[in-house]
Amino acid sequence: MAASSAFEPSPEMERFLCERLLDAEQPIAERFRALFSLRNLRGDAPRSALLQAARDPSNLLAHEAAFALGQMQDADAIPALVAVLKDLSLHPIVRHEAAEALGAIGLEKSIPLLEESLTADPAVEVQETCELALRRIEEQKKVNGAENTTNSPFLSVDPALPAKHGLSVDQLRDLLLNEQESMYERYAALFALRNDGGDAAVSAIVAALGVKSALLRHEVAYVLGQLQNKAASDALSMVLKDVCEHPMVRHEAAEALGSIADQESIALLEEFAKDPEPIVSQSCEVALSMLEYERSGKSFEFLFLQTPHVQ
Repeated sequence: MAASSAFEPSPEMERFLCERLLDAEQPIAERFRALFSLRNLRGDAPRSALLQAARDPSNLLAHEAAFALGQMQDADAIPALVAVLKDLSLHPIVRHEAAEALGAIGLEKSIPLLEESLTADPAVEVQETCELALRRIEEQKKVNGAENTTNSPFLSVDPALPAKHGLSVDQLRDLLLNEQESMYERYAALFALRNDGGDAAVSAIVAALGVKSALLRHEVAYVLGQLQNKAASDALSMVLKDVCEHPMVRHEAAEALGSIADQESIALLEEFAKDPEPIVSQSCEVALSMLEYERSGKSFEFLFLQTPHVQ
């Protein structure tokens, strides 16, 4: 999910958000509310809190904190993100997100560090993310300011630029599903299909939930959540129900179902909020909480709090 427009909180409010994010006694959904608010801010305190959260015992929260820093494109976070990427004691989903964040920030000084993890990290999904991040930095350098590489129509900083104009939906589908193609080219096809958004494009994206790469499958589920197309509900439900699927893919499927928010999706989220895998159960819990706030007409973020005491 992309950051909202920036707002100026009081010092008390900023301190409250940082403390709420890092308070392990708080429900996970409340900590996510604080995280989603902090990613709209700049400065040492929000950055420090997010970087601390990137090492939280909750792998879901930790990976979301690293993702937020990438979306913020905060260059001052690079040294700490590199440390997260190189720390093999952390869950692969967290290391993956640190690598993606480095690609989103897009500075050439990250290249040697990403190249090192590309060969040294034992997790395939982290290796593939490093490959993507390196190519994204390269592509951004080629563009050289002639084109905005940071914003998509969905206000997200994507791990790849969309494939060039002129390719048909069928050609993009073939590219996305081609197991011999580079990961970057497949991601580029995915984002071009997302930007198209038509029925045939959505069908092609859904078909990619069956590709071999867990990393690509998780991005496919993320994109389906951005599109909020009910035609994807059944396929996403099957992913969430598959206990043999990678947790990072099931987590994205849960969040996507929360975005689609039909009755069947909500019932499934309630069922899997009890899943034994915390990355999955917490994703369902956060998605359900976001829906509850949306239906009440309130913002899930703490954007409208005037003091840290108002709940």
